[in-house]
Amino acid sequence: MKKYDIALFDLDGTISASAQGIKYCIQQTLDKMGKPHPDLSDYSKYIGPPLLHTFQKLCGLDEVEAQQAVEIYVKLYDVDGLKQNKLFDGIEEVLSACRENGIRIAVCSSKHEKIATKVVELLGVYDYFDKICGSTIDGSRKKKEELIPYSLEKLGANSRQKVVMIGDTSFDAIGAKICGVDFIGVTYGYGKKEDMEKCGAKVFADTPQNLHNYLF
Repeated sequence: MKKYDIALFDLDGTISASAQGIKYCIQQTLDKMGKPHPDLSDYSKYIGPPLLHTFQKLCGLDEVEAQQAVEIYVKLYDVDGLKQNKLFDGIEEVLSACRENGIRIAVCSSKHEKIATKVVELLGVYDYFDKICGSTIDGSRKKKEELIPYSLEKLGANSRQKVVMIGDTSFDAIGAKICGVDFIGVTYGYGKKEDMEKCGAKVFADTPQNLHNYLF
């Protein structure tokens, strides 16, 4: 029996193992701009946050430079980053179970919406989702507290009851808390459990199979 009517899935670190492609495109973007590379060994610092945040806070660019970096990154990722995505083992079975049991599901990602759609298509799981929801290139819709209401609107949801956000970072946990929906943190991704706990997260899935147990 399903516990939720709607499940919103983060993309990077929740559905897709995407770290190498993201890291590569950040490095290539900074090279094109003649900027130094920050330490990118800790994936939790740049997989999850909006790109503008990453280029400003982690890479030290000003607002104008960061916007330029986002535009360069998006073009690079569309060519080189996309093909480095891989589906986490077991996640397709979770998506299939959601469809079979009447849970409406959407991708709710800070990745740009067109790219998020391409990633989901590449991974072969596009048909499982009712909607693919992501950010805008100008940064006007980038935080999870903006993306969650947007996703629910796209799904035609009239209530936030029996809605869960599933993600691997504190940004997902914060967004869920602000929007008043449940949150399941996955620890097989790139975020840190302790960061999610600091944001009030209490339920965690160590594997996609474990995630299934929280949804049914």
